[in-house]
Parts: sequence; structure tokens; C-alpha cells
Amino acid sequence: MKATGVVRRIDDLGRVVIPKEIRRNLRIREGDSLEIYVDNAGDVILKKYSPVEDLSEFSQQYADALYMAIQKDIIICDRDTIVAATANLKKKYVQKKISDQLEKFMNNRTTKVERENVELEISEDKKEHHDYVVQPILSNGDCVGAVIVLATDTNKDINEVDISSVKTASSFIGKYLEG
Repeated sequence: MKATGVVRRIDDLGRVVIPKEIRRNLRIREGDSLEIYVDNAGDVILKKYSPVEDLSEFSQQYADALYMAIQKDIIICDRDTIVAATANLKKKYVQKKISDQLEKFMNNRTTKVERENVELEISEDKKEHHDYVVQPILSNGDCVGAVIVLATDTNKDINEVDISSVKTASSFIGKYLEG
């Protein structure tokens, strides 16, 4: 555990303020849910809750099935990390933090389509040059992640089937999380 040197008092309602610097660093936003753990030593641990991460095995199966259908690489992420990717990208991206660029696409809550082999920063340290589609996953009115389709070397063009497929995937995952 890393010490921050920050000490906060608990108020009369049992609340503790998490400093802005820590919230920014950990990408904790107003309205985010936190899980509370207590370890064997009695330390309280707060962890940002991700409903998409809870579905990582399901998300991986969905990504693999979608890859088989449209023959394009698939990435599924929550608001912070990449939780699933097709075989070509799995080792490179799974469990990596998402980039600021992907976070902005999710915050816009609209489909982002690029058909000009544009640079996409997927994780904080890795970029790809592909045609791509980024579709935010919405659940209960909140953006909880995104589904990304990347054109492959052999299947370079993003088409209407790809756009429709990624919209269906994100809608299905969002509805699944609501249920």
C-alpha cells in the first residue's frame, strides 16, 4: 500500500472527503461507486466499482463471438481498464488503463467512427493506426464502458455491418448490466 501523507477526519455523518488530487489520479468522478473492503490487518480499502469488470469472462466470450462474425478485432473496456480483447490484442491490452482519448469518447456518449486509418490511443502507452468504431456502453443512464471495433490488416474497412454490430454489442451489455 502506498502512503499519500493525507489525513482526513470523519464528519458526524460518517463521511470522509477523498482529496481532489487522489480522485483525479484514480479517475474517480462524482457519482462513481466504490467497493469497501477490510483486510486481515483491519485496514479499510476503497476500490472503484466496475460492473463491466465483473463481466470480464462474459465480455471476453462476447468479443470472441463478435470477432468470428465480423472478422475485426474487438476491445471491451470499462471506464478505467480494458477487460476483454480478441486474440490478436489480448496480451497487449487486457488489464491496461484506458487512454484519455477513449475516456473522452465515452464521455461524449456517441458513436465515434473513423474510416481514414486514424491514430487511436487505446491504452495510456499504446497507439494503433486503424479504421475504428468506438461505441459507449450505457447502463441505467450512465456510461460504464465501451466496445471498440478495429479494422484488421486483412479486413481494413469499417462498414455499416461493423457499426451496427458494435451498437448491438454495447446495447446488449448495457441491458445485461441493468437486469
